[in-house]
Amino acid sequence: MSKTIQRALISVSDKQGIVDFANQLNSLGIEILSTGGTYKLLSQNQIPAIEISEHTGFPEIMAGRVKTLHPKIHGGILARRGVDEEVMQNHDIKAIDLVVVNLYPFQQTISQPDCNLSQAIENIDIGGPTMVRAAAKNHQHVTVVVNPNDYGQVIETLQANDNSISDSQRLNYAVKAFEHTAQYDAAIANYLGCEIEHNATNFPRTYNCQYVKVEDMRYGENPHQQAAFYKQADFNEASVACAIQLQGKSLSFNNVADTDAALECVKSFEASACVIVKHANPCGVALGENTLEAYNGAYQTDPTSAFGGIIAFNRAVETNTAETIVDRQFVEVVIAPGFEDGALKAFASKPNIRVLKCNPLEQKESKGWDYKKVVGGLLIQDRDLSELSDLDLKVVTQRAPTQQEISDMLFSWKVAKFVKSNAIVYARNGHTIGIGAGQMSRVYSAKIAGIKAADENLQVAGSIMASDAFFPFRDSVDAAAAAGISAIIQPGGSIRDEEVIQAADEAEMAMVFTGIRNFRH
Repeated sequence: MSKTIQRALISVSDKQGIVDFANQLNSLGIEILSTGGTYKLLSQNQIPAIEISEHTGFPEIMAGRVKTLHPKIHGGILARRGVDEEVMQNHDIKAIDLVVVNLYPFQQTISQPDCNLSQAIENIDIGGPTMVRAAAKNHQHVTVVVNPNDYGQVIETLQANDNSISDSQRLNYAVKAFEHTAQYDAAIANYLGCEIEHNATNFPRTYNCQYVKVEDMRYGENPHQQAAFYKQADFNEASVACAIQLQGKSLSFNNVADTDAALECVKSFEASACVIVKHANPCGVALGENTLEAYNGAYQTDPTSAFGGIIAFNRAVETNTAETIVDRQFVEVVIAPGFEDGALKAFASKPNIRVLKCNPLEQKESKGWDYKKVVGGLLIQDRDLSELSDLDLKVVTQRAPTQQEISDMLFSWKVAKFVKSNAIVYARNGHTIGIGAGQMSRVYSAKIAGIKAADENLQVAGSIMASDAFFPFRDSVDAAAAAGISAIIQPGGSIRDEEVIQAADEAEMAMVFTGIRNFRH
């Protein structure tokens, strides 16, 4: 059943679009109640409004802390039409049919580097959430609007329906209102949850986070599992969560996970790069003068695994690159920050290929947190945004690496960071030669990298090897020496480091320590 709106209460911190919205309400004959700064803004724009203190007969007090916390306000919002009229008449309470409220900018306040606890506390809204929750609870009779993006839709609905809003629309707005207050309260709880530890930790006593559903999925990791994809609220970094799908079938659960792995890896390179991922692991990574050269190098590492893989670029994809991909292989997803028109035309010839355009990669990666779900619990840690330069490398062998070896060391280190541990990467001239991933033994990861290279007739001799963690024994180094590896980059830190260094010296290999481990489980 539709409910006619005769009276609206407007009290907003974010005043985006509010003048035009209030003007439209006024043109529809809807009476407007307003508070403080909002009332002043409406008055300055010659929009008729009644100040809250005039409506309640009670002034704003305590520097504006108490203004809407009054029976004439909350009675007007919470009144059950057809039930509470006698009480309303006895206490001169007028029904409020539309509540337009958004809250003090708590999250923006605490994001400021010089914000202190007193400032944060002062920006905790009380009256706003109370009105929002009251209106949302009474959505059978009251419409609540918390998002300026909904103003246009509300006006269109009112104009088309004699100032009425349907039951389903009111319920939708009510859910949005509870989502809004939930996010707001979560931010407060998270912030104060860290403060009680006297800034001794970055992690609150309880952790609250809101994710917004992007879409329901056909199924989860396997067909018998239901699934949905959610995006972290207010996140706009280059990511699969924020990407726009330009063509192709709906993304599957595994597509999303693998696309995330591919994009995160390719984002770490400044030069034009291509990453091909299969089952959450890079199977080929290469740099190039253009996207075609980078793609060819990545594909050559492991064409077998590239079949049905995910391809990510850190540059706009050129037409000849897209044509080569379409002619050469079956691919599930291609993601990049842009595409030439000809590239999109080439992909269109294979309509099942999912083509995603991500946000610009120039945007700085936010620090944020990384999560891992376990049964009944959640692991939270800082995102691994560690970076290396040649100045960070500690040469520990008799032979120092050449400049080309250093370049390949830094390249392979970036790749190894995104390979499931135990991770071993063989690389040469900005191309991966072989990748060993996810083995229980590091020496077996090294063997697999060698096998991959041999299968594709790629020359290991003269390549470098990257390991995401230290070598507990010299066996992997001996195996690398036998394969012709010329240099090794690894974190160091084993109790057998001297034994490992000696093995490298015996083979006249160069070895550097990074001091940083990059496990990826």
